[in-house]
Amino acid sequence: MSSASELKPIKLYTAGTPNGFKASIFLEELKAAYPGFTYEFQPLAFSKNEQKEPWYLKINPNGRIPAISDPNREDFNVFESAALIMYLIQHYDKEFKLSFDPVNEPDAYSEALQWTFFVHGGIGPMQGQAIHFFRAAPEKIPYGIKRYIEETHRLYSVLEARLSNGREYLAGPGKGKFSFADVNGFPWVRGHGFAGIQNFQTDFPNVQAWLDRIEARPAVYEGLGVPARGKKMTQEEVEKVAADARAYL
Repeated sequence: MSSASELKPIKLYTAGTPNGFKASIFLEELKAAYPGFTYEFQPLAFSKNEQKEPWYLKINPNGRIPAISDPNREDFNVFESAALIMYLIQHYDKEFKLSFDPVNEPDAYSEALQWTFFVHGGIGPMQGQAIHFFRAAPEKIPYGIKRYIEETHRLYSVLEARLSNGREYLAGPGKGKFSFADVNGFPWVRGHGFAGIQNFQTDFPNVQAWLDRIEARPAVYEGLGVPARGKKMTQEEVEKVAADARAYL
């Protein structure tokens, strides 16, 4: 692979979703940590079903975002947000600034993996279903709404317990260290309101502090602006987004 001064920009295919923000935030953090590392992005319009076009299915056969192509490694393609982050760690976080050395820090590395998979297999799917039934489903199904909102709430309580007793980040000794595990979870939990989670700050004060801590990072701010920076929506605008989503079900 090329030296840092010769690196070509990673190509990110994305949209403004929690999984898309995982990728753009981590790429921005790498950009801030390693001079010479950069990336470019191409937005995909769900309304035009661009993620299902044949050219993109060659990059991501699942037809979802995000995905990357790496011109520094013969245009190697990576899909699935957590796999994408792990790939970037392997090839571009050589000093473990956003991760942990699996040889010299095996426990911290294992912790980071555990919390990454906890989000990837738990919070992401459950909160995604909560959003679907609460916001986007063409008919209101009380059982589905209750089931997934309550399960998302339960999963948040696991995060709350982890972030108690002065812990600031999910993995690492003591207070922890900001790492890929935090990037992987932050965008989903940040969207708690859209998923119908009520009394968030009261029920999960440590998680709220964790969100605030992460959102204060300059690279996170930049990553949340990819592919475009959104504005805080009114309730009417939220309902319009949900109505638009139902139109494409």
